[in-house]
Amino acid sequence: MKPAEGSKAPQFVLNDADGKKVKLSDFKGKKVVLYFYPRDNTPGCTKEACGFRSDLAKFNRAKAVVLGVSTDDEASHGKFRNNYGLNFPLLADTEHKVAESYGVWQEKNMYGKKSWGVKRTTFLIGEDGRVLKVFNKVNTETHSRDVLDALKQTK
Repeated sequence: MKPAEGSKAPQFVLNDADGKKVKLSDFKGKKVVLYFYPRDNTPGCTKEACGFRSDLAKFNRAKAVVLGVSTDDEASHGKFRNNYGLNFPLLADTEHKVAESYGVWQEKNMYGKKSWGVKRTTFLIGEDGRVLKVFNKVNTETHSRDVLDALKQTK
């Protein structure tokens, strides 16, 4: 079940592309854009990540940190980061425990074939660790700007 707006965001510790441990609690006092995406180096995920990359200075000015999470491993994240010059951490949730705790590990049905995977979802988390907004419907072309607009409304 997804954490509701106003509830405490589930804590986590995950490795980034360089094997460095990243904890949600590392960012206490800052807003966190925690976005879950299905796969590195796929068209929609690349559009979404490049949007965050291009707008990162705006997120920094808003005192917000961007963290991308997928079930890909550290090596895959490193390649994705390097291929597209991504300038924010990509976190490896290879056992999908964090995706489960955020309610985004779901059964999918593509062309009649069922499988489990990450549902593209973003959580805007406040300085106090509470969920400010959940983005269930994500347009990969405009998502970064949509999140920035939501951030402006939280001031």
